[in-house]
Amino acid sequence: LHTIAEESKRLGLRSCLCYEVSDRDGEEKCLQAIKENADFITYCQKQNDPMLAAMFGGHALFTISDKTFDRMVAANNGRTGYHIHVSEGLNDVYDSGLRYGTRSVNRLLNNGILGERTMLGHCIHLNSGEIDILRDTGTMVCNNAESNMGNAVGCAPIRQMMEKGVLVGMGTDSYTFDMLEALKVSLLIQRHTACMPNVAWGEVTRMLFENNARICARYFPDQLGVLKPGAAADIIVMDYKPFTPFSDENIDGHMIFGMTGRQCQTTIAAGKVLMKDRVL
Repeated sequence: LHTIAEESKRLGLRSCLCYEVSDRDGEEKCLQAIKENADFITYCQKQNDPMLAAMFGGHALFTISDKTFDRMVAANNGRTGYHIHVSEGLNDVYDSGLRYGTRSVNRLLNNGILGERTMLGHCIHLNSGEIDILRDTGTMVCNNAESNMGNAVGCAPIRQMMEKGVLVGMGTDSYTFDMLEALKVSLLIQRHTACMPNVAWGEVTRMLFENNARICARYFPDQLGVLKPGAAADIIVMDYKPFTPFSDENIDGHMIFGMTGRQCQTTIAAGKVLMKDRVL
């Protein structure tokens, strides 16, 4: 994590980092992973860098025992939130039920993991009660549509979560680096699963262009996601020629149906030009 942080700083990137704790590789590796997170959280607190933040990482819920959760919570000591993959596959639901006698989100609640600075990845196989728990605790969710389709694990109930007031953002789980591609697929899988061609437009665009900034606001001090005086100057310039009328009323449609990530010409982060005319 320290090496990634150093390179992020050198490249001018805003980064929130964590390391995935898991019981898969034995107790020694697990303890090393817990220490990696704890040490990096301490480092970030000392650095107080507005471009760098830390979470406490965990791999998929079914690879973490309650004993390991106890160690994670003790090492974190309330300093930051957690980043964990939850209910991505039904095996996660079965594991919580068979081994711990509860649903996945309930198990996280019982272990003190949920909260306004915690982000749960995927959250596909949730029931309405679990969604209520996420809302009541202010826990964030990150949906990763392409990864979910690639792993054939299902479609997350993002519309139901958002209707209930859960803060749901859009990610990729490393399936792609192109957020416009993720936007298109997120819309398609919601419509395909619902068998309705007129749903989720507002939800997926809000996830990417509003909710992701709201999620970042829980970790970074600068205002993100808008162009205005005083906000962080995070800007991309797209090489896009609109062959049909283009305005604030239809820009979402142009991005979904007309743009791709490869059209990004210039990238600016925190006012620093990182790429200009496709030259780093």
